[in-house]
Amino acid sequence: MALQLDTALIKTASRCNYDCSYCYVYQGKDTSWRDQPKRMSEDVIDSLIEQLIIQANTQTAGFAIVLHGGEPLLLGLNKLTALIRGLRQKLDPERYPISLQTNGALINKEFLDLFSSEKVSVSVSIDGDQGANDIARVDIKGNSTFSKTVNGIKALRSHTDSEFLFAGTLSVIQPSLPAIKTYDFLKSLGSPNMDFLMQDGNHDRLPQGKSSFTSTEYGDWLCELFECYTSDPTPVPIRFFDDIVRLLLGDSGTKEGQGTDPYGILIFETDGEIRKNDTLRSSFDGADFFTSRWNVRNTKISDVLSSSEFAEYAHMQIPICEACKSCELQSVCGGGMPLYRWSEDHGYDAPSVYCHDHIKIIRSVKERLMLEGVECV
Repeated sequence: MALQLDTALIKTASRCNYDCSYCYVYQGKDTSWRDQPKRMSEDVIDSLIEQLIIQANTQTAGFAIVLHGGEPLLLGLNKLTALIRGLRQKLDPERYPISLQTNGALINKEFLDLFSSEKVSVSVSIDGDQGANDIARVDIKGNSTFSKTVNGIKALRSHTDSEFLFAGTLSVIQPSLPAIKTYDFLKSLGSPNMDFLMQDGNHDRLPQGKSSFTSTEYGDWLCELFECYTSDPTPVPIRFFDDIVRLLLGDSGTKEGQGTDPYGILIFETDGEIRKNDTLRSSFDGADFFTSRWNVRNTKISDVLSSSEFAEYAHMQIPICEACKSCELQSVCGGGMPLYRWSEDHGYDAPSVYCHDHIKIIRSVKERLMLEGVECV
């Protein structure tokens, strides 16, 4: 049976006003972004709206819609309005939540009023205080972006509908800096939810700050963050940990990279091309291409989802290496993101380059739960 669509990630703009050094699009192996239109055209927007509505009428479950980039606000107010309102005419907010991931620099009242009226939540990318953020998140001239992002968050928080609009912050881990400083700073910004990402890397190109496959710099940092989280009398929810807890209790995760459930994720590029998860771009040039090079202008999403190529792509989320298959933590770890398993010699047939970091933080969370008398899987 074909997988259903879980997440439609829409690349409204294929360029960015920031130039983050760890970016898997502009600093990675992939070069296809250079051939993409800078912004999604009106005809692609119309085709995309039509195909997503058709898919909503085809499958039983709702799905999430994520506006992404590049920087999604570079699409501009008029086109974003057409896209969002076109979707909202048929897709209600309960079954089809729309969210936007932004660096915050272009946030203004006009955008926020649109998002408020059409029920679009906003998450802002920021890695911590200025010291943490300036390590990688600079503009195209190499200047700090910190104040622009903070000002965007302030505008978001000052909106009359901020309680709905501000979904939270997304931070890439900088393991050389204290986790408590990052946690305290993000909390001081008023972030209602936090999520954290490992830096991109694989067995051929180790992530920044990781010295070897067996080292645990990221696991150590996450253990420190978990201590901050559990010792805070008024903690801000952290999705990364909450998913681990959920999985340890036998429930399902909520995103790719944790747990063993495959997710139906499709990327829609500015020219309308339908692709695999774009994080795969950090593996090799063209890693996110489907051989058929489908496009929303002439292809139904259901045809993609029912294809053997999509089934193969979706199931690559489940690790195939023997070390993962025999690991007691596989049901929680899920082998990590496929991009972390890559090497030119073995493809994706390997444990995550973060294997030992995953083991360390999952065991730490499990031990804490058991100390509280909670039975884990």
